[in-house]
Amino acid sequence: MIKSKLNDISKPVKTELETFQKIFKSSLKSSNNLVDLVTNYIIKQKGKKVRPVLVLLSAKVCGDINERSYRGATLVELLHTATLVHDDVVDSADKRRGFPSINAIWKNKIAVLMGDYLLAKGLMISVEGEDFDFLKKITNTVKRMSEGELLQIQKTRKLDIDEETYFKIISDKTASLIETCCEIGSMSSSDNPEHHQALKDFGNYLGLAFQIKDDILDYEGTAKLFGKPIGGDIKEKKITLPLIYALNKVTPVEANQVRKLVKNNSKKDSVKEVIEFVKKNNGIEYSQKVAFDLGEKAKNSLAIFQDSQAKQSLEALVDFVLERNN
Repeated sequence: MIKSKLNDISKPVKTELETFQKIFKSSLKSSNNLVDLVTNYIIKQKGKKVRPVLVLLSAKVCGDINERSYRGATLVELLHTATLVHDDVVDSADKRRGFPSINAIWKNKIAVLMGDYLLAKGLMISVEGEDFDFLKKITNTVKRMSEGELLQIQKTRKLDIDEETYFKIISDKTASLIETCCEIGSMSSSDNPEHHQALKDFGNYLGLAFQIKDDILDYEGTAKLFGKPIGGDIKEKKITLPLIYALNKVTPVEANQVRKLVKNNSKKDSVKEVIEFVKKNNGIEYSQKVAFDLGEKAKNSLAIFQDSQAKQSLEALVDFVLERNN
């Protein structure tokens, strides 16, 4: 279901996406046999390619897709893939998209070095294409993503996160790359700063809505995106928007009791109790409203562009993010 909807959304750039796939595959080639072995394994794990689609749709909304658009799409996909490889090492994950992870097969040392290789390849492609404006954006994005992750780790230890800090974390950790995809796409096909700002805003709002929806799904449904179990964030002691809102609705004494449940979630029913607490105090309803409002802001950011299939697809992507149930 997810794949078919994303296929519909990417229809305006279907041909260009096929071209991108060839360029991306070619960009991973190396004279080192081990590198080639690992990158071929990565290519076989066909992801949804949402980020390259965002680059290409953003480029098409502003003008014509060109060589710079393909380089931008390759850059963000290499960066995204590098972060996934590194994340699996940090999380000691054994699976990625249903396949054994790189670190599960080749161990941590090779996985870390492969992540570094993928990031370096992306930067090299931008240097060789003299896309220095892309480099400026992407290096700031890498910095923000790292800071977001580190801030989340810091706050997870203390369990003292508030709504302002939560938005800072998800803005840096998740929305920054989606924002960069859209901005780079616009920069590749238009010199108009208003176009760049509009797509940057669209990507930011979309990224925030995506992460909030993902956090909501941790409290309801049958399974999260990519097969993560319900209550996974609670087990990892992550305090997200549904819980933040619910904690603010009760007395300090009750809030501290719930924080203790999160901290000592090894007890059999701790996760279940936290989920019930969030539902009882309208944490999910509040978060859904925030995500919907951000989705509307994302769509409104596209108002300066003429109606087109690419624009309709970007709007449809907002609806897809808000309506998904896994």
